[in-house]
Amino acid sequence: MEFTYSTVVNAGLSDVFAWHGRPGAMARLTPPWLPVRVLQEASSLRDGRAVLGWPGGLRWVAVHQPASYDPPNMFADELESCPLAAVLSWRHRHQFAPAGETGEAREAGEAAERATLVTDTVDTTLPGRILRPMFAYRHRQLADDLAAQARARATCPDSLTVAVTGSGGLIGTALTALLTTGGYRVIRLVRRPPRNEGERQWRPEEPAPTLLNGVDALIHLAGASIGGRFTPDRKREIADSRIIPTRRLAELAATKAATKAGATAAGAGADPDTPGLRAFVTASAIGFYGPDRGEEILTEASPRGKGFLADVVAEWEDAAAPAAAAGIRTVQVRTGIVQTPRGGMLRLLTPLFAAGLGGRLGSGTQWLAWIGLDDLLDIYLRAITDPHLSGPVNAVAPEPVRNIDYTRTLARVLHRPALLPVPAFGPRLLLGAEGAAELVQASQYVRAEALIGAGHHFRQPHLEQALRHLYGRS
Repeated sequence: MEFTYSTVVNAGLSDVFAWHGRPGAMARLTPPWLPVRVLQEASSLRDGRAVLGWPGGLRWVAVHQPASYDPPNMFADELESCPLAAVLSWRHRHQFAPAGETGEAREAGEAAERATLVTDTVDTTLPGRILRPMFAYRHRQLADDLAAQARARATCPDSLTVAVTGSGGLIGTALTALLTTGGYRVIRLVRRPPRNEGERQWRPEEPAPTLLNGVDALIHLAGASIGGRFTPDRKREIADSRIIPTRRLAELAATKAATKAGATAAGAGADPDTPGLRAFVTASAIGFYGPDRGEEILTEASPRGKGFLADVVAEWEDAAAPAAAAGIRTVQVRTGIVQTPRGGMLRLLTPLFAAGLGGRLGSGTQWLAWIGLDDLLDIYLRAITDPHLSGPVNAVAPEPVRNIDYTRTLARVLHRPALLPVPAFGPRLLLGAEGAAELVQASQYVRAEALIGAGHHFRQPHLEQALRHLYGRS
């Protein structure tokens, strides 16, 4: 059968085609509800090879077809091998044309650059009911990513070099893909020896003096997971993995800034390898506000709360002080409960709700300050490009929801009941009293006051809208 899906994207033809050829495009277009990982992206839209990994070590290998390569109008790929290759066919044509342009106008070279008609045509044995949600997701992601990148370019047109710690994690992997498809150069700071020119080795407790050379912005995401019981050793690991590395990076950034300023003041000029770091952006968390603030509306101006996570987050944010004191714009992204089936809360809840075993937690009256993964990525992109954004920023959706409303919405999106409430003692058995109170039973009505005041655009400001996008149920 032949399956076709078309939409109009508000970006120029050359920009849309170039986006597909940059690193990260395949990762950005892969639906999060599929149990698949991008193992290898095609090095070229003309004749590259892409590999997807499925559970059980299975591989999907597709090869781009040189005969169909016609930039910026088309490229194509064809299935080379997969476990079901004997019965499954796949030939995918990616076609692009200025929206509303006639064939005659194209031949005359009169391309309109403000909107592009994107058409995916697949010759396959797979049914359309499986393909339609996938391509609806892909086209929405493409349009939203291009729009976010255009907004960032309007504020900061420069092609930034961005260093990222924690680039292999859930957020880091998605963020680096958003940045590279936007034309930014990403340097991944890794603890192991670097494997290519896009990596630099980073020693968290003693970063090399040259670590940030040539870097315009730093996004610091690394830190031990906060999941699990809050044993003394675990709490020490959570704190040490955040506070000490952040302080060392901030001190390094401050030293480099002082060196550059001193050279400039002396009339010697700045060393071209000494970075003029524009932004020092660190991950943070809404745990700053404490686990239970009742019905209090919490903004960036609200005082810190009480508890282990509040103490850690406060010290974590304070660790960036050397960079701020050196005149570098610093941003602390206080992240809410991130929504994606690939990890975190939704990864745990999806199988329960899919089996009809989901329900509210305890009374269900707790406030949940959530954020879709892609909206979180857009906030990081804004943090490195918007010169007016600084200090703590609540990375949460505009509309917090109560736990009971969250579970009902998730159940409705998945077409399952939500009839089995989880008793309050359940999380305590798994996480201990402190872990349950801080992680699962927390109630925080957090507002994104700084972002809303800045006129920030959210892709999915409403919970049901976000969940339907993440599960392909739009």
